[in-house]
Amino acid sequence: MLLVSLISYIDRNTLALLAPTILAETGLSAEQYGFVISAFSIAYMAGNPLWGRALDRFGLRPGMLAAVSFWSLASAAHALAGGFLSFGAARTALGFGEGATFPGGLRTVVQTLPPSRRARGIAVAYSGGSLGAIVTPLIVTPIAMWWGWRAAFLFTGMVGVAWLGVWLVVSRRPEIRVARRDPGVGDTQARIGVLDRKLWAFMLAYAFGAIPLAFVIYGAPIYLSRALGKSQAAIGAVLWLPPLGWEIGYFVWGWLADRARGNGGLARLMLTAAVLSLPLALAARIGSFPLAMAELFFSMFVAAGFIILAMSYATRVFSSSHAGLVAGFGAGAWSALVALVMPVFGRLLDLRAWDAAFSLAALLPLAGFAAWRLLATGAGTTSGATSPAPAGTEAGRS
Repeated sequence: MLLVSLISYIDRNTLALLAPTILAETGLSAEQYGFVISAFSIAYMAGNPLWGRALDRFGLRPGMLAAVSFWSLASAAHALAGGFLSFGAARTALGFGEGATFPGGLRTVVQTLPPSRRARGIAVAYSGGSLGAIVTPLIVTPIAMWWGWRAAFLFTGMVGVAWLGVWLVVSRRPEIRVARRDPGVGDTQARIGVLDRKLWAFMLAYAFGAIPLAFVIYGAPIYLSRALGKSQAAIGAVLWLPPLGWEIGYFVWGWLADRARGNGGLARLMLTAAVLSLPLALAARIGSFPLAMAELFFSMFVAAGFIILAMSYATRVFSSSHAGLVAGFGAGAWSALVALVMPVFGRLLDLRAWDAAFSLAALLPLAGFAAWRLLATGAGTTSGATSPAPAGTEAGRS
C-alpha cells in the first residue's frame, strides 16, 4: 500500500512538476491550470467514498486491481493531451481512479494491525504519497529533459502496470483476501450518517489542515519559477525537499498519535499543528531561496500531522468495518476543498500576489482545527449512529 500511494503521487505530481514547461508549450494560464487541478480534485472527491464503499464490500484484492488498472491508463493518456479540455479529461479520469488509494491503505491497516499500532500503520500506508512527491522530481525531471514531458506520462503509466504484478502476489495473504471485522477500537459507532457531527469534524480537520500540501505541490513550482526566477532543471533539483518533511511528518505524528490519550490528547496535538502552520504566511517575504525551501519543508511536515491526527480520531470513533468509506470521506473532503481553492491560488499566482497566496494557505489549517474542536467536543451520535463501544474496550475507555 505504501508503493501504490507512492505511484499515485508520482502520477499526480508529474503535471505539477512539469507545469512551467507544459504551460509555456501549450499556452495554458495558471488560472486554467488551477481549473485542471480542480477537475482532478472533483473526480477524486467523488471517487474516494465510492471506491471506499466498494473495497469494504467487495474486498481489497479485486478493488485495487480495478482501480490501479484504470488510473494507469488515465496517467498515460496525459501524453496525448495538448490543451485545456484534453488535460481536464485526462486529469478527471486519473482523479477518479486514484480515489481508491487511501481507502485501500486504511482498509489494509484495520485488517492487518492491532489498534495500538494503527496510527503508525496509517503513516506507513499513507507515506507513499509523500515519498512519491520526493522521488518525482528526481525520476521525472531527467525523463522530461531527455525525451520530453509526454514521455514522462508514459513512464508513470508503466509504473502502475508494474505494481499490478506485485499486488497479484502480495494480495494472496489470507487477511487481505478475506476481510475481517475487528470489535475493538473504532466500533464506537456502527453506522455512519452524513449529518453526524463527528464525521464532519473529521472531514473538516483533514481537509483544511492538509491544504498546505496541495499549495506546495501545485503552487510551489510556479512560485519558484516566476518569483525567484528558477529554471525547470533547478526546480526539479530541489523540489523533493519539501515532501521530505511530509514523509518525516507522517512517522513523527503517527508515533505521537498512538500515545495520545483520548480526544483531549489529540486536541492538544492538533492545536500545536495549527499554530505551527502559521509561519507559512511569511514564506513569500523571506527572499532567500534556501530559507524559502526550508519553510516549505516545515509546512508539509506540519500538514502531515493533520492527516494522521484526523485519521487517528476517525479510527477511534467509527467502526473498522467502514474503514474504506471513512478514509474516502476524509480524502474526498480534502479534494473538494482543493477543487475550490486551487483556482483561487492560481489567480493569485497569475497576479503575483505572493503574500495573499501564502497567507491563505497558512490560515486554513487553523480554521480546520477550530471546526474540529467545535464539532468533536461533546458531539453526540446522529443520523444513523448507534450504540457506543462495549464497556472495557479501549474505545470505551477513550
